[in-house]
Amino acid sequence: MPGMIGKKIGMTSLFDENGKNLPCTVIEVEPNVVTQIKNTETDGYEAVQLAQGSQKESRVPSAMQGHFKKAGVSPRKNLREFDTNFVDIELKEGMEIKVDQFVSEGQFVDISGISKGKGFQGVVKRHNFRGVGQATHGQHNRLRAPGSIGAGSDPSRVFKGMRMAGRMGGDMTMVENLRVIKVDADKNLMIVKGSVPGPKNAILIITK
Repeated sequence: MPGMIGKKIGMTSLFDENGKNLPCTVIEVEPNVVTQIKNTETDGYEAVQLAQGSQKESRVPSAMQGHFKKAGVSPRKNLREFDTNFVDIELKEGMEIKVDQFVSEGQFVDISGISKGKGFQGVVKRHNFRGVGQATHGQHNRLRAPGSIGAGSDPSRVFKGMRMAGRMGGDMTMVENLRVIKVDADKNLMIVKGSVPGPKNAILIITK
């Protein structure tokens, strides 16, 4: 499988064979259900749609209820499409895919999710500006200021893309080449080395 949908549980640490303590993230990868198989003849491209997370039928629109019934599965909360060019198993609507069928220990994966929102932040936190660096010679209120943002007379405007204060976080972010430390198929868990985007219980897209 090229990818699966998971949920961030939290962080922990494990010791490797050399006794080094590794920071790790625990991801719950419940069995993903195939809800639709798209092909070139009917859809114009080839892809597989996977769903994860149970949902009450009363919270699902009628159109989506029919979509799930056609696939023969119960309503699900999260749906994503994945490219089928690298699928090495025969896919059928309604079949379940478990984490051990997707990845094994020692492999590397890319994980994307929505990063934590940090609100409106200044240039020091948002763009790693240093500020003035000292509070002497009359610089009592310039320690975290952005400084000059352009000339006044010419061009008499601020160029687009200028690094300034603004909202930070809450963006789709990908962390690449995370090594899979452990896979627990019985508990639907996958442990990777390093951190992944988002808070606890965040939905993650895992690809290879």
